[in-house]
Amino acid sequence: QVQLVESGGGLVQAGDSLRLSCAFSGRTFSNYAMGWFRQAPGKERESVAAISRSAFSTYYADSVKGRFTISRDNAKNTMYLQMHSLKPEDTAVYYCAARPTDFIDVYYSRGYEYAYWGQGTQVTVSS
Repeated sequence: QVQLVESGGGLVQAGDSLRLSCAFSGRTFSNYAMGWFRQAPGKERESVAAISRSAFSTYYADSVKGRFTISRDNAKNTMYLQMHSLKPEDTAVYYCAARPTDFIDVYYSRGYEYAYWGQGTQVTVSS
């Protein structure tokens, strides 16, 4: 069974940086495409970034493009989300998600495309 554990969230000020990590276990990490999602209070869950198995293909929501970077280390079974220039509107619970796929260079940006989810990590950005 796939298990995902996010870490790295916290309380920061606007303009600061954070790096989130998602530790994957239970199956072969390199067989899974991965994604980051977030949900703010009273809002729907939204896609933040996604990465293919090979890391060759990535996706970013317009709201984070140029500020966030998604990456993965298949040797460490871990995915990352480096966040720079954080804004109060980035405040949310951030979730990582995984889905098995035969396609090594395809990413998935929609929540329903993912089979496995972590428990989330809170990111709070104060103004």
